[in-house]
Amino acid sequence: MTEKSEKSSFHGSFSSKFSESSKYLIHGLQPGGRVFGIDCHRVGRLLLFYLIFYTVLAALSLSLWWLFSLTLNPRTPKHLIQDSLIGTNPGLGYRPMPSSEENVLSSLIWYQGTSNDSFRFWVDSLTQFLDVYKKPGQTPGQGQNIFNCYYNQLPNPGQVCFVDVKLLGPCTEENFYMYHLSSPCIILKLNRIYGWRPQYYTDPKELPDDMPPELKKNITDIALSGDSNKRLELNTVWVSCAGESPADSEFIGPVTYHPRQGFPGYYFPYENSEGYLSPLVAVHFKRPKPGILINIECRVWAKNIHYRRRDKQGSVHFELMID
Repeated sequence: MTEKSEKSSFHGSFSSKFSESSKYLIHGLQPGGRVFGIDCHRVGRLLLFYLIFYTVLAALSLSLWWLFSLTLNPRTPKHLIQDSLIGTNPGLGYRPMPSSEENVLSSLIWYQGTSNDSFRFWVDSLTQFLDVYKKPGQTPGQGQNIFNCYYNQLPNPGQVCFVDVKLLGPCTEENFYMYHLSSPCIILKLNRIYGWRPQYYTDPKELPDDMPPELKKNITDIALSGDSNKRLELNTVWVSCAGESPADSEFIGPVTYHPRQGFPGYYFPYENSEGYLSPLVAVHFKRPKPGILINIECRVWAKNIHYRRRDKQGSVHFELMID
């Protein structure tokens, strides 16, 4: 059989089958007819049944979703503080962080102090992180509820405290965050926990034994001050940075904090208000020993922040090396 005759036979067979199917369908459209051998009334009942079934199913699903949404608040988590997965112990974060593309587990800040290309990554990383602080109008709420807070000027409900990056001392973009002078700045921030309220150290007699002597003296001087407004500064979550070992402490050099050595209490509690930005502390390492890997630990101090170095609770660790 030739190819032409095979095609002719195929088309003939297909046309025949299509014609028969059409007859079934056309016959089903007639009163009392059948569609593909099935009674039209039965087909109609099946279609009606599935239409009602899926309509009720969709309505039930939407009703359950709506009832579930009533139990949620877009601003308030369902589980708070001790009932949440985050818990009651806020962690401490730092910037800049090494590139995750190179090593996601790395915490080493390393660069050559005389090379602009070498420290450019760290400068750009800090600039990108601080960009939202420089333009608070870009956050939700467009900055309309931002309030200039202080210890004796607390925000009203719904307001958030302004974080002024101009108060970070020498740690500014214009100064390249001091990386070009081999005295880099690190930015610390306290991780957010909804509704968490710090318990402050207000009595010098209650200060922990392992608190750095300089910080103890600072807190004691404030507590013994005769100025009541000055004593309000005790409502601060304090921070301190030091070398992890005696050798690291020797090589780390002088350290200063800007705008102060801690996070003011008027930034707490965090309540997911529009425009809220976490408070910052800039840590300036003025003269770290070049050519040596320095292990640094920064701690946060409050009565209800628990510290355990092994799990990095209440602290953050990183390494600094400047060639």
